[in-house]
Amino acid sequence: MIKRSPTRTVRIGRIALGATNPVAVQSMCATRTQDVDATVGQAEAIRRAGGALVRVAVDSAKDVEALAEVRRQTTANLVVDLQESYRLAETVAPHVDKVRYNPGHLWHHERQKPVKEKVRFLVEVARAHDLAIRVGVNCGSVDPEVKARFPEDDVAAMVESALEHCRYLDDLGFDRYVVSLKDSHPRKVIEANRRFAEARPDVPLHLGVTEAGIPPEGVIKTRVAFEQLLSRGIGDTLRVSLTLPNPRKHEEVTVGLQILADVAAGRFRSVPVFDDDRLNIISCPSCSRVENERFVELAERVKEMTAYAEKQALTIAVMGCRVNGPGETDDADLGLWCGPTHVNLKKKTETLGAFTYDDILPKLRKELDALIESREPTAAR
Repeated sequence: MIKRSPTRTVRIGRIALGATNPVAVQSMCATRTQDVDATVGQAEAIRRAGGALVRVAVDSAKDVEALAEVRRQTTANLVVDLQESYRLAETVAPHVDKVRYNPGHLWHHERQKPVKEKVRFLVEVARAHDLAIRVGVNCGSVDPEVKARFPEDDVAAMVESALEHCRYLDDLGFDRYVVSLKDSHPRKVIEANRRFAEARPDVPLHLGVTEAGIPPEGVIKTRVAFEQLLSRGIGDTLRVSLTLPNPRKHEEVTVGLQILADVAAGRFRSVPVFDDDRLNIISCPSCSRVENERFVELAERVKEMTAYAEKQALTIAVMGCRVNGPGETDDADLGLWCGPTHVNLKKKTETLGAFTYDDILPKLRKELDALIESREPTAAR
């Protein structure tokens, strides 16, 4: 058992998080939700691997119809990911055990409505259907009003966004919620969760390094964050977010369980310090929002192609969908977010164009070389 800081207990389906309950490992289906057979198969693979919770993305009415059938065919505790429409909560609620919303996405949808009103709607749905809620704050999609208050400290913006939504839920008398604060850099994940746990030690925390990337680097990044947080008693459930092909998605659970076992036994591996003066490639975990499965292959090819630049202090982000891709590539020196037929190339917030999957690597190489050249001392040119 890992000794943890005491939080309140939050029940989700047939399991409970927080307090003295074991740290639960979870994962997310990478299949298209409307492909019921594939989604059920993956949910069951995750459950059999030891996944206590299985997350599924829902973006449309057809996804909701499919989710109802998935629910009938799996015994997994299901979590639905509310992305672009919080109102879908009402229709998915009968089929799941928890809903997850992103404060930044909630702010953008139906902007004419106060955020508190949208949170009230979610709480009413959760109460009516015996659901838990996760407030999922992501580095690339923080509520812009909150972000503007912390222009020099993105970690503080993440923490304040989470605290603000905790206050909304508390004011409504709803305490059946957990919080996650995720970034692609382990250092920021550690700092954000430490700050939040100090401010709200009663709230169970879901740990994760978003867009951790391809194994083994993605596993190392995640282990860096989890070892430092779990050893301090912080963390009640976790997900290892890896870029993996669909048949291997359940390996996220296997890796998570191994990290937990190592921390519980005091087996802390020698983990490299994440150095900001080296090339950092981040890529999101494959999920049901990915519109072209070539995204996983592309992430691998980007890693191989950029090996020559490993000593450059640059970040390249490879994102698999239109939901998180545009925003979560903004902070990268070069970003790729993938659509059904084309890959959008960015330099920070500047859009450089959309290219086919066959043409994108030469374009990326050209931009990377230009960045490297622009950073070289004049005398060395």
